[in-house]
Formats: sequence, C-alpha cells, structure tokens
Amino acid sequence: MIPIRLLVVDDHTLFRRGLIALLREDARFRVIGEAADAGEAQRRAGELQPDLILLDNHLPGVNGIDALKDLREAAPQARVLMLTVSEDERDLGAALRCGAQGYLLKTVDADTLADSIIRTMRDESVVSPEMTGKLVSAYRAVAAGNDSSMEARTAPEVRPIPPVAVDAAQAQLAPDVALSAREQEILAHIARGASNKEIARALAIAETTVKIHVQHILRKLKLGSRVQAAVYATVNSIAID
Repeated sequence: MIPIRLLVVDDHTLFRRGLIALLREDARFRVIGEAADAGEAQRRAGELQPDLILLDNHLPGVNGIDALKDLREAAPQARVLMLTVSEDERDLGAALRCGAQGYLLKTVDADTLADSIIRTMRDESVVSPEMTGKLVSAYRAVAAGNDSSMEARTAPEVRPIPPVAVDAAQAQLAPDVALSAREQEILAHIARGASNKEIARALAIAETTVKIHVQHILRKLKLGSRVQAAVYATVNSIAID
C-alpha cells in the first residue's frame, strides 16, 4: 500500500508535533508537511500536493473553514478532513458546505482518526459521533422550515445544510425499497456514527461484509454518502433495538 501523504495544519505546536509523531508510527501514512496558519498551509499545499489535509478551524488570522476554498484551489486533488475542538453545528455545516470531506473532534482516539483518514480517502463522509446528532437536527430543522434561528446565527451565504442532503432527509422510506433486517441494523449503527470496523465488532461479522452491506444500502436508497444515510435513518426512525 502506498502511504497516504498528509499535510497537518494546526497552530498549537505541541498538539501538531504530537499528532505528527503519532501518525508517523502508522506505515499507512506519511506526513510530508505541516503549517501553523492558513497562509502557510496554502503555500505548503501548493508545493507538496498532499493526498489529505488535516485542518484545524481555529487558526490565527483566517480560520480553517474560511481557508478551505484557497486550500482546495492550491491542491485540487487533496481531501480535507477537519480536526477541531469546535462542537458548533454552524462550523460543522459550513465546513461540509465549503468542501471538507469530514469533521472530527480532537477528542477522537488514534485508531478512529486513522480509520477516518482511510475512509476519507475512499470518498466517504466522516463526522464525529458527537456531531452526528447535531447534523441530523440541523437537517430536520431545514426540512421542516424551522431553521430561522440558525439563519439568524449563520452568515447569509452559508446555509448549514447542503441541499442534496435535505432532499434525502425529507424522503420517507419508499414502499418498493426493501432493506433486509441486517441492512436496517447496519443503517442504525451508521446513524450513530459508527465506522465499518465498529459495526463489524458490534455485530460479530467481518468488516468486509459490513462494507458490502453499506454499499447495498446506499445503492438501494439512492444516497451518496454515509452522512446522508445517517440522516435518512434518523428521519425514518430506523434505530437499534
């Protein structure tokens, strides 16, 4: 396996160096650069063309979310995974809308971080379990037309929820969509933010089996990501017994 080339962007030197040291212990990753602010991150991204950028939001000057557009222009092929302390649903919504592939809290453990990087490189949407409920609530508010409070707190040009996801959340389970009992069980775990590895452990099945089920679920429901599947499961009250 060719190592995933990473650029780590965080203004806290101790945290950044510790994170880099941790990632370098995993042969699947190669840290090729680091930056402490948005300007430096843009320069390094352009020079190094990383596969994935781990991006903090609270940076000096321009914050991470506002820097997303320039970072994506500097390194068009790079995925961006937010790694931040912010549990604000406005930051979550803005980050996803501005092009981040995922949003993790810094409380994440090492195994989950590594798994999230791998999943992001597979074009999966990754959101910390603690934020999934806030994401679902925001989808529901927009779908129900009760998002006036969010609009009042959010810049006019940044809606908290991508429109495609709202459409998915509004759709009820169609009569001709037949999910098996196992698929519904896995979908419920997805709604709780579980990774394939965590689902496999909970259900005592192989991780590859979970992956196949997830692919079937997304195809049957005509959804594009695990985040949309999580919203769909919640709106349709698919829960773990």
